[in-house]
Amino acid sequence: MWSILKPHQLLALVLVAAASEDFDWTKNQQTSFYYGTFPTGFSWGAGSSAYQTEGAWNTDGKGRSIWDTFAHKKGRIHANDTGDFSCEGYYKFKDDILLIKDMKLNHYRFSISWPRILPSGVKSEHINEKGIRYYSDLINMLLENKITPIVTLYHWDLPQMLQEKYGGWQNISMVDYFNDFANLCFERFGNRVKYWITFNNPWSVAVEGYETGEHAPGLKLRGSGAYRAAHHIIKAHAKVWHTYDVQWRSKQKGLVGISLTADWGEPVDLTNQRDIEAAERYIQFYMGWFATPLFNGDYPQVMKEYIGRKSGQQGLGTSRLPVFSPQEKSYIKGTCDFLGLGHFTTRYITQKNYPSGLGDSYFADRDLAELVDPQWPDPGSEWLYSVPWGFRRLLNFVKTHYGNPMIYVTENGVSEKMFCTDLCDDWRVKYFKDYINEMLKAIKDGVNVKGYTAWSLLDNFEWDRGYSERFGLFYVDFRNKNKPRYPKASVQFYKRLISSNGFPNQREVESWKRKAVETCSSSNQLLAADPLIGHMEMVTEIVVPTVCTLCILLSAVFLMFLLRRHF
Repeated sequence: MWSILKPHQLLALVLVAAASEDFDWTKNQQTSFYYGTFPTGFSWGAGSSAYQTEGAWNTDGKGRSIWDTFAHKKGRIHANDTGDFSCEGYYKFKDDILLIKDMKLNHYRFSISWPRILPSGVKSEHINEKGIRYYSDLINMLLENKITPIVTLYHWDLPQMLQEKYGGWQNISMVDYFNDFANLCFERFGNRVKYWITFNNPWSVAVEGYETGEHAPGLKLRGSGAYRAAHHIIKAHAKVWHTYDVQWRSKQKGLVGISLTADWGEPVDLTNQRDIEAAERYIQFYMGWFATPLFNGDYPQVMKEYIGRKSGQQGLGTSRLPVFSPQEKSYIKGTCDFLGLGHFTTRYITQKNYPSGLGDSYFADRDLAELVDPQWPDPGSEWLYSVPWGFRRLLNFVKTHYGNPMIYVTENGVSEKMFCTDLCDDWRVKYFKDYINEMLKAIKDGVNVKGYTAWSLLDNFEWDRGYSERFGLFYVDFRNKNKPRYPKASVQFYKRLISSNGFPNQREVESWKRKAVETCSSSNQLLAADPLIGHMEMVTEIVVPTVCTLCILLSAVFLMFLLRRHF
């Protein structure tokens, strides 16, 4: 192998090896809770996305997105839910900004729906001024309330017309169409928006949209579709960054980054080099797939080796992983003013060989197995286990591999699956407390984290899971046509954490949880009685009340029974 490598390739391998050695895989420090505060100016926020919260899917000139089309196909979404109405955020954004203000959040992260302002996806065809006005009003009201807007340009809702005409992210033409859309946003909103995120979690766009078909547009192009989509997304990001850099930066003085979601991968056996290599491979095929080109100019070496070798074994003339030209590498490298990081959970990783005869697959290319510890708490989504120490490990990995970039945590939170309304989300309070504390430890380790975004502000449409999983700080009653919001205990806890800018001392932090639970208990009683009228409006034609209505009725009866006994 070594005899055929050229000198610059040898140097590249040495550099990759050196970068890997910087991160000490054998040192998993699971230290006790740390009481302390965050640096002055640390930014606290919450997040949302257009398709998940706005509703108004065909209102005021908005075009269809791939998620509008996907969700309307029976059997694609849990319970055949859609985002047609969702939280009605399009109409209720002023109410939501008041909730944000009351929590004293420093920033709010939201996304702009591409088809809401460019219905066909193409700037030269039609600009929807009503859509522009909606986002302009939202940005203005945030600024009036001293809340910094952090704006995502692509949170998965590609205009349906671009999917139908060109095949969406499988087609290189998306690079120019996305650049035109981004440029319009810089032109119309950039005088007020200083933080731009090009793509949210492109891993999910590529793998779940074009490999497994679980997400829109629902294509199953195994072994090649995800890599092709990712290749075009990386090029699109770089082009938008350069457009901002050349045309807008000197005037608007903003920053352009990307938001990558990454679970942490921990070796099953820290003394086993093969497990360590598998864990690093897991991270490189996940976050490194996008981060390494943006910071270093090319795909991770391990991806090129593994996919190239498997492609050869499958009798293909070239690798299924596309190649960047030397010019593209230099164009892409360094196009990240800050790294947005979404993180939710951790996996244990071990080596597992997948014979190439089994066929093409992104998952088989990695040669690894993912495991979980059955003792890890898992309150909601089947994939989401609470493993706080993995967060600190991930943040330190980013620091050592990418030159300690400026990081904004763009998504972190936990879901629940519940039939009944329960605002006392003590598991979410514990999740936030422990994960935020691990982030504070990482900052003490020297990681350059500037802000944190709780996911999510509201319960919302949770993609292929519909409304069956709730991530919100605020409970949304989706059965009520007015979509009222109710604060969960986690709102009160997060609010106190923000006002203290961290964890001042044990006694105070424990009192936050106690007070939050007291507040939610009384709110639960109000909620048990209050939304009944709204529910009745929705179920007048149904003989048997919904499960949730029954829960509320039983809660109210039980409460009356307790009160009688008490008095």
